[in-house]
Amino acid sequence: MTDQFDWNLVRSFLAITRTGSMTAAAKRLKIDYSTLSRRIAALETSLGSQLFDRRTSGSSLTEAGERLLEMAEQMDQLATSAAQSIGDSKAQATGAVRIGTPDGFGTKFLAPRLGDLSDRHPDLTIELVAMPREFNLSRREADIAVSLTQPTEGRLHGRKLTDYELGLYASHDYLVNHPAVETAADVPTHRFISYIDDLIFSPELEYAHFVSPDLRPAIKSSNLIAQLNSTLAGAGLCVLPCFIAQTEPELVRVLPNFRLIRTFWLLLHSDLRNIARVRVTADFIAEQASKAQALFMPNGQK
Repeated sequence: MTDQFDWNLVRSFLAITRTGSMTAAAKRLKIDYSTLSRRIAALETSLGSQLFDRRTSGSSLTEAGERLLEMAEQMDQLATSAAQSIGDSKAQATGAVRIGTPDGFGTKFLAPRLGDLSDRHPDLTIELVAMPREFNLSRREADIAVSLTQPTEGRLHGRKLTDYELGLYASHDYLVNHPAVETAADVPTHRFISYIDDLIFSPELEYAHFVSPDLRPAIKSSNLIAQLNSTLAGAGLCVLPCFIAQTEPELVRVLPNFRLIRTFWLLLHSDLRNIARVRVTADFIAEQASKAQALFMPNGQK
């Protein structure tokens, strides 16, 4: 690298790789598109290599870009670690931390508890992304992720957050106005609410067949909160996490002996796990989950 090499140019390069586009990266960096384009051109000139293969369908990293990405991630971690250990000897949790979670966990469980985290760390900016999807921590889509599956590859650190129980639920009004559900064989005769098959983001959510192999859902949504709201409105039966359903007085558990157990995992990128803002947030999520075991597992461990 020449003496014209500038760390700010590398930050711009990282922003593009993490957001997936020049437009999104410019927005994150709070600069205009043309400024970002000039920065990347300057970086390529200083390195003497093209970093992006630009096509009409989008841009992808060249071989040189892939090599730089690995080194840039290490540089970013070193810079962050230096700021934490030298700039803040007490390792206070400051800056922004982004948490990626499934929609149900993030919206119904974590969001109401984030005020406590903010009270403890007033200089921390908490970004909660609660969506029905998995988050790629290697691309910095989030600093912390709650996942339905344990990581098997990449530089990720995972720990079990909690098991949680699911049951079959319907609204009180629905049950009053429809035939009784006494056995699993009765379920296919009722309207059923479930996921859209080809939009299920984790195999852990494929559980309709556990209720009955003859189920033909009449209402489908990729979003758990939408399923919950349909169930509350009396649209039919639905498999729901107990930590969500049992907080809704209108819902009644059907076939109480039917239960499924799934697991939430707390994931961190290995490069970030010791950064104060990430560490205290991850510890807070784990603490809250531990306190709420009766909510997640109302019938105890299976």
